[in-house]
Amino acid sequence: VQLQASGGGLVQAGGSLRLSCAASGRAFSSYTVGWFRQAPGKEREFVALISWSGGSTYYADSVKGRFTISRDNAKNTVSLQMNSLKPEDTAVYYCAAKRGSISWDRDEYDYWGQGTQVTVSS
Repeated sequence: VQLQASGGGLVQAGGSLRLSCAASGRAFSSYTVGWFRQAPGKEREFVALISWSGGSTYYADSVKGRFTISRDNAKNTVSLQMNSLKPEDTAVYYCAAKRGSISWDRDEYDYWGQGTQVTVSS
């Protein structure tokens, strides 16, 4: 599975962005997909994930109520709608995929996209 993240950019605090993760390869619909982010000088952290069916979603406490993850298996895409953005959301955002059960642990993800920069100005 190959992943490509897009949709990042510069936005003012309170604004919105929609990130997309496009996948190529077989059986993408059987993968859990997660979004992670990494700010300068910090470790890569979990943001949100969605199960293979889309029936289960989980969010980091820091983004709960502001971000929404969704997927369209027919189009091999996963999206992350980010609303009410804050300067602390500034980071490179990565999408990742894994087989098997859902997990918040980045080390369990097998495939990673290249990342897209999100910058939120105050």
